[in-house]
Amino acid sequence: MSVTVRIPSPLRPLTGNAGTVECAPGTVAAIIDELEVNHPGFRDRVTQDGKLRRFVNVFVAGQDVRFLQGIDTAVADGQEVTILPAVAGG
Repeated sequence: MSVTVRIPSPLRPLTGNAGTVECAPGTVAAIIDELEVNHPGFRDRVTQDGKLRRFVNVFVAGQDVRFLQGIDTAVADGQEVTILPAVAGG
């Protein structure tokens, strides 16, 4: 039983350049905790004060967690989590 987490390029140095990482099902918060245990420094890059950073978007099965239960959104076995930092451009 696992969840696939898609890691964006700016965070891949923390995961040994892996583009995807497998985690246990749970909540987005639990997945971030697992990523922190296995890839130290990950939590600080995506959260601040226990919440997702303003410019970090997280999607569970294509749904933006900001419109669900935020960091407490449940992630079921087999679902995909995508972490997507907002990028400024013009």
